[in-house]
Amino acid sequence: MYVGALELDLLLGEVGSIKQKRSVVRHVVAELKRKYAVSVAEAGHLDLHRRALIGVAAVAADPEHVTDVLDHCERLVASHPEFQLLSARTRWLGPHDD
Repeated sequence: MYVGALELDLLLGEVGSIKQKRSVVRHVVAELKRKYAVSVAEAGHLDLHRRALIGVAAVAADPEHVTDVLDHCERLVASHPEFQLLSARTRWLGPHDD
């Protein structure tokens, strides 16, 4: 079993409040879940209205499949014009980890 976790740090554009931020983030979280069947959550920068940290996790028997899914997720988020992807970081857990 392989687990990949992707951390996406975003800068939101025309967002003036936490309420507007939640709307934008909720939309992209739902889109990722629907398209790629991954676990997704807003995981950081909760008190900042122009920043968001989204966590994505995927599990599979094949590490290449996890890599493909997380790459697709990163590209989808990067393609959204309403925010800028500042950084993407991937972490792994595999059969040789204790």
